[in-house]
Amino acid sequence: MKNEKRSFQLLLKMVKICCIGAGYVGGPTMAVIALKCPEIEVVVVDISVPRINAWNSDQLPIYEPGLDEVVKECRGRNLFFSTDVEKHVAEADIVFVSVNTPTKTRGLGAGKAADLTYWESAARMIADVSKSSKIVVEKSTVPVKTAEAIEKILTHNNNNNGISFQILSNPEFLAEGTAISDLFNPDRVLIGGRETPEGKKAIETLKDVYAHWVTEDRIICTNLWSAELSKLAANALLSQRISSVNAMSALCEATGADVTQVSHAVGKDTRIGPKFLNASVGFGGSCFQKDILNLVYICECNGLPEVANYWKQVIKLNDYQKSRFVNRIVSSMFNTTSGKKIAVLGFAFKKDTGDTRETPAIDVCKGLIGDNAQLSIYDPQVPEDQIKKDLFMNKFDWDHPSHLQPTSPSAVKQVRVVWDAYEATKDAHAICILTEWDEFKTLDYQKIYDNMQKPAFVFDGRNIIDVKELRNIGFKVYSIGKPLDDWFKDMPAVA
Repeated sequence: MKNEKRSFQLLLKMVKICCIGAGYVGGPTMAVIALKCPEIEVVVVDISVPRINAWNSDQLPIYEPGLDEVVKECRGRNLFFSTDVEKHVAEADIVFVSVNTPTKTRGLGAGKAADLTYWESAARMIADVSKSSKIVVEKSTVPVKTAEAIEKILTHNNNNNGISFQILSNPEFLAEGTAISDLFNPDRVLIGGRETPEGKKAIETLKDVYAHWVTEDRIICTNLWSAELSKLAANALLSQRISSVNAMSALCEATGADVTQVSHAVGKDTRIGPKFLNASVGFGGSCFQKDILNLVYICECNGLPEVANYWKQVIKLNDYQKSRFVNRIVSSMFNTTSGKKIAVLGFAFKKDTGDTRETPAIDVCKGLIGDNAQLSIYDPQVPEDQIKKDLFMNKFDWDHPSHLQPTSPSAVKQVRVVWDAYEATKDAHAICILTEWDEFKTLDYQKIYDNMQKPAFVFDGRNIIDVKELRNIGFKVYSIGKPLDDWFKDMPAVA
């Protein structure tokens, strides 16, 4: 009862939350906060008019299971989407900042360090428009000590001496495809702040928001630097796990072992567990590579080259796995794919999302385009314009706002995007499965085989098909980390 009274008193003062950035993190997170805290007004702001219009329409700008229902229940009641950034920031008691932190493409730290241009711009704007004290929450993944820099910007650009800012780090740990369930039932909510009376009060204020639906034992409070580093560490360890099993997949192919059986046996060890032990063509998504590169840069800046080199190897192994996959395709098809139709099933970096950021499909497709293959691509959630933009975009451009990204080429002769798996595979020489969409498990592969060029190949980059069944149909099947079909033996695994 005492806790309920205290929470109520806080919320009497704190009635408005504003989130800068209406992307994959800001949109779903604020929608769930609005759903679980009906007495709090939540406004998501963004400078992109098309993005905000989409959030206010029946066709949301991102695909995430369960998101539509949450948004529709709250939108117009206590959840709003707006391009009037300064107005809502000025009125807010808590400001979440969920802007892009892309990898720098030039200057000091290019190719590794996080570019904090958008974060700094947001901080300067918050300081400029604020007429009352605020809690500013880092929601974007940022380097350790970013909060310190943000504090300096807010303090030195604040024209009203009566206003104070408290900086909190509240990193997201969402997995795309399960973001809403992750928000409803998180493993943990991490809040980092200054270990001062004001900092502790700010932590408690944000903690009371999450306490509407998250039990206290799952809300972890730390200092700022621990919270900032925990996000990078979590993604680095998950990436490392994927690269580890992918390294084993190469050894399995060389020795005749089955990586699925090895992973199952290893995962039974309770110290290891079964998660993130599925061999694949490689990891993708907006965070893993970017965060490891950021971690590498931080290690280098702090005089830890051995630690930096350790984490670099996780990225190198991921790149190796993608190039190894492409080489398997080319070498098994008489050492050329020139002029041959290759059906690509799946382009998103994982199932149940339309997100293509750093998807392994980009590098695989680019490798095949480089060998003059004709690609026919099908993904149930990724539009044609996005696929073509991804294939002809410079590295790291994807993490900048859409209006700063290059437009997709109007005519790409080697790439055709279709909206049906059977159309994609008709007259194809080979099929590449690059996303583990459930529908690819239940396709009529006999029908597909009958309509393909012979020999007909299947290259399964996600280990989702029944290898034995497809071989019985007549396919030449390569599945990552599985015992090799006779056709593939004695062919080089790397170029």
